[in-house]
Amino acid sequence: METIRIGGLELRFLRTKDETGGGLDLFEMTVHPNARMPVPHYHETWDETIYGLAGITTWTVEGRDIEIGPGQSVFIPRGVVHGFRNATQQPADCLCILTPGVLGCGYFRELAALLSAGSPDPARIKETMMRHGLMPVPAA
Repeated sequence: METIRIGGLELRFLRTKDETGGGLDLFEMTVHPNARMPVPHYHETWDETIYGLAGITTWTVEGRDIEIGPGQSVFIPRGVVHGFRNATQQPADCLCILTPGVLGCGYFRELAALLSAGSPDPARIKETMMRHGLMPVPAA
């Protein structure tokens, strides 16, 4: 199991597109207190399902906040703008299921490398996102 750390996020890959013949990508994600997805985005080629395991994450889906706690889920169809954050003081864990599996670990590895290099270049982050199929959307 590979673990990738990106700021206040930890991703533990359970299955990747390579292991499932493109069927899905499956990972557990820990979102530490006050951590968030820095850029709202959408993807055109996969759907995303989030299942809460512990703590509470807030997912903004098409401008609407949805709190996900243990046993709760949200389905995010392709093309729908979304982001997430942990506005609590406790770490939160969720299971992330991307179908079909087209993303894999590569995007997260690249993003982690960009962010660990100090002051990340927003243009490089945007280019990396887009190259991997995540379309950034400026915050309203």
